[in-house]
Amino acid sequence: MLYVGDDWAEDHHDVEVQDEQGRALKRARLSEGAAGVARFHELVASFLPEDAEPVEVLVCIETDRGPWVRALAAAGYRVFGVNPKQAARHREVMGTSGAKSDKGDAHALADMVRTRRHQLREIAADSDEAEAVKVVARAHQTMIWERTRHMLRLRAALRDYFPAALAACTPLGLTSPAVLALLAKAPSPQAAARLTIAQITAALKGHRDKPAKAAAIQAELRAAHLGQSDLVASAYAATVSATVAVLQTLNTQITVLQGQVETHFGRHPDAEILLSQPGIGVILGARVLAEFGDAKDRYASAKARKNYAGTSPITRQSGRSKTVHARFVHNDRLIDALHMQAGAAILHDPAVRAYYDQFKARDVSHNAALRHVGNRLVGILHGCLKTHTPYDQATAWSHRQQDLAA
Repeated sequence: MLYVGDDWAEDHHDVEVQDEQGRALKRARLSEGAAGVARFHELVASFLPEDAEPVEVLVCIETDRGPWVRALAAAGYRVFGVNPKQAARHREVMGTSGAKSDKGDAHALADMVRTRRHQLREIAADSDEAEAVKVVARAHQTMIWERTRHMLRLRAALRDYFPAALAACTPLGLTSPAVLALLAKAPSPQAAARLTIAQITAALKGHRDKPAKAAAIQAELRAAHLGQSDLVASAYAATVSATVAVLQTLNTQITVLQGQVETHFGRHPDAEILLSQPGIGVILGARVLAEFGDAKDRYASAKARKNYAGTSPITRQSGRSKTVHARFVHNDRLIDALHMQAGAAILHDPAVRAYYDQFKARDVSHNAALRHVGNRLVGILHGCLKTHTPYDQATAWSHRQQDLAA
């Protein structure tokens, strides 16, 4: 067996090859890309017998994705992607001086996979369909987060120099096409006060009761409000125009990417099972699939999937003290999707709502109760994916019915 520690950077990899006794056989710095992978193969082959198999090479690296990792896995090596915090803790065990270098990190990673591989998660490759869903689903969600950031900047600017626009537009939503069209046309208080009912009505395309809304907006824009001097207001108006242009572009591209998410997710064989889950639609289903992946052997049990999701609690015990806490180290994208699923599920599935009410009856907070619901739904999803069957309310909650009957 050979054990390889791979400390990666954007343009190179520091690697160390160890034997079964932990002796460093070779250290090298490899370039990122095809040439670096070819050199990696040559380096490993120089220490393997001719009849050896690639599975006898164990590689430890602080990531589980990317072209480099994909190339190593495709070559047949066993690749272990570890969390950087895990690697840092192992480095501390090996020495307390606090010294750190790329070569030292490669050494620690090689030692880690040699001595603790039974505690590490081996990378399980997802299908190309799942990888495609991950790419578009993450890009779609990232753009939504970016839109929220720019919306908050827009709100802060309007509050500073144009509170009338904030009061008039907030009921419609600051990222709505109608509001952005009005702000693009009249970003200053003076220009907004000159807007006619016809101009405002034209911007309210797709809204109901347009005449009444247009009149209310015009009245708000023409009412007396505190503001800035004309010179300062014109400077703010220039920045708001730029932010509005960014938001309009984000709105367009979010819609485009939503179509890509729907297309790629619809092609995946597990789409029907995910869509059968309570509280899950196409976008949430794509996000859940993207973050869990579809490698069949990645999660040994429902508990393992819950632990990865971050929905299962952790226990801290020392002496007579024992406390249970939520997991705060988790995949933010996955936990966000599961939280949204739980919130929707309690509104549309009576069995899920009953489970939620059980925790609320114990005076558990709303968010904590949703975590419990999400944890249970992850377990149900695991069973459905394992057996290739869609969600069935009677089967999923049969244990609760038996408890109530008892």
